[in-house]
Amino acid sequence: MVHPSDGEAWKRFNSVYPHFSAESRNVRLGLCIDGFNPFGSFAAPYSCWPVILTVYNLPPGMCMRPEFMFLSTIILGPRSLGRNIDVCLRPLIDELVQLWSSGALTYDISRKQNFLMRAALMWTINDFPAYGMLSGWSTHEKLACPYYMENNKAFTLANRGRASFFTVTVASCHLITGTERTRKNFFVGRVEKDVASPRLSGEELHDVVSEYGDIVFGLQSGKQKFLGFGLTHN
Repeated sequence: MVHPSDGEAWKRFNSVYPHFSAESRNVRLGLCIDGFNPFGSFAAPYSCWPVILTVYNLPPGMCMRPEFMFLSTIILGPRSLGRNIDVCLRPLIDELVQLWSSGALTYDISRKQNFLMRAALMWTINDFPAYGMLSGWSTHEKLACPYYMENNKAFTLANRGRASFFTVTVASCHLITGTERTRKNFFVGRVEKDVASPRLSGEELHDVVSEYGDIVFGLQSGKQKFLGFGLTHN
């Protein structure tokens, strides 16, 4: 791949939404978000979450340059918002929905004319903890993997009680936390031979989530648990 347009997701999007892809000036976006302490790890606790929109309608050498990345939001506070981050992202989400559904009248300087520009959010880019905050899928415990879900083979470590996802053994030795582990004492020497579980389509995932009932969003949502949490979903 030289550019995201070479990937399967881009080509699949073109086939599903041909009217959108027929207009080359329609914009395809990536949403990048992550949090950090701007004062350093040894300073007073503070949380800063920049939300950046990346435009992919550009050549490979331009689409990842800082001057073509749009800082749409900065979420500041004494602590991370956690799953309540959706409250701060709501204005941006509303604008993205508007750009997708009805578009925005935009001036094309090269053709010196106005046109109706639409935009599509192709994907989000973040680390795993931020993924959990944005998606609502908890990235902890045995069902942390959003693809394998209940079909994973996670196990709990005997001493520390943490979920582990190492299932494939190898013949060569590895250095893990300074100790040489052999095939025999790495997960009891079991060799994984099962094929990967099939990934659910967007429609199938929507049907699964629809069975959970009403989900309350916002700061007043409190702790919500749905039937099967930790067993069939996260």
